[in-house]
Amino acid sequence: MADSKSTAEQITSEVQEALEKQIASLKREINKINRSLADRADDLAEQTNGFLDLASDRASRAAEQLRSRAHSVSEAVKGNPGTVSSAMLIGGAVGLLVGLLIGQAESRRR
Repeated sequence: MADSKSTAEQITSEVQEALEKQIASLKREINKINRSLADRADDLAEQTNGFLDLASDRASRAAEQLRSRAHSVSEAVKGNPGTVSSAMLIGGAVGLLVGLLIGQAESRRR
């Protein structure tokens, strides 16, 4: 009986030791995965910051160009008010004619 008890204890001890080794191995693998994920997250954060910096820079340049062009248009309008008024009048007349033509086409369909 004592012999079977020591054999059972030995088997239990071996099984426990094997499980502890497997658990330790799994912990090492999880730590590797965590480090890999952390490195990936750092890389993505750096990449995102680069994209944001680039987008911000491009937006700033675009805004500056828009300001410059708006200023040029403003100066042209101030220098040639008659031309701008004529262009607005012609544009309004064309819009009115297009509207009338569309209205007539709609009334003919009914």
